[in-house]
Amino acid sequence: MKALRLHAPGPIEDNPLRSEQVADPNPGEGQLLLKVLASGICHTDLHIIEGDIQPDHLPLTLGHQVVGEVVGIGARVMGWSLGERAGVPWLYNACSTCDYCLRGEENLCREAKFTGFHVDGGYAEFILAQAKYALKVPKKIKDTDVAPLLCAGIVGYRSLRKSDLQPGERLGLVGFGASAHLVIQVAVHWGHEVYVFTRSKSHRELAKALGAAWVGDVQDAAPASLDRAIIFAPSGQLVPVMLQKLRPGGTLALNAIHMTPIPEFPYRLIWEERTLRSVANATYQDGVDFLKLAADVPVRAHIERYPLEKANEALKDMKESKIDGAGVLIP
Repeated sequence: MKALRLHAPGPIEDNPLRSEQVADPNPGEGQLLLKVLASGICHTDLHIIEGDIQPDHLPLTLGHQVVGEVVGIGARVMGWSLGERAGVPWLYNACSTCDYCLRGEENLCREAKFTGFHVDGGYAEFILAQAKYALKVPKKIKDTDVAPLLCAGIVGYRSLRKSDLQPGERLGLVGFGASAHLVIQVAVHWGHEVYVFTRSKSHRELAKALGAAWVGDVQDAAPASLDRAIIFAPSGQLVPVMLQKLRPGGTLALNAIHMTPIPEFPYRLIWEERTLRSVANATYQDGVDFLKLAADVPVRAHIERYPLEKANEALKDMKESKIDGAGVLIP
């Protein structure tokens, strides 16, 4: 089969992903074999490619927002049939026995493995998935629309919950890429006033179209203080800036697997019981809950499609904020 492989980290401008032929995978015990229908691109992929976070082996096929058709079923798999669509998220599997897993926090499991990081992902024609962690795809959502929901959507949804957002509160979103443009749809559906902070003119236009009450730059004075806020951009410099916009008792959640260092800031910015919280991965239940919610709202991803062979180009466009919404690769 054809796959886009990373052999060594490097700037995305150097086109480090190589198209090559690799052996077709076969499903083992507990696994599904999927024919990839669409695979979303993510900033996490970019962090892996450019060496910000490092997998334990290379070469590697990236991609962890994958929707595919079940074309093979391994031994001891129940609840799946050939021809069904399955979603493969970032969480590939977890140990199921540690304290974290028993508490429903398998996103924190020390033995957890992640798609496109520990095991080959979806920048390919076929992918293996753990049946236990694969997600049922709502019938009413198209393949290309599902793909961004499987990481940008799920982790964004977890960030929304971890921001402690309460009914009637004002929410700030910092950065307006794939995840934020999905989160705003849920927040607006729930009746929240949303302020969006982004430098991109086209991203501001999309935010307004999706219901933002105000848009501007992080250095701009917002019309009112925020109850809760989520930073999507991987810039630690934004943390003290946004803490100043947060009311006493408010929460600032960080939706990033990698972030530049957070600078020293005065204690007064976090005093008055403000909460600063990171968001790490997502659980299987987050995926189940979000996909149901996405179908009900409905959440609609704004998609820019690229052929699989153009993965380097797609990731460069994402890095340069040229994608309004989410980028999706089609084999």
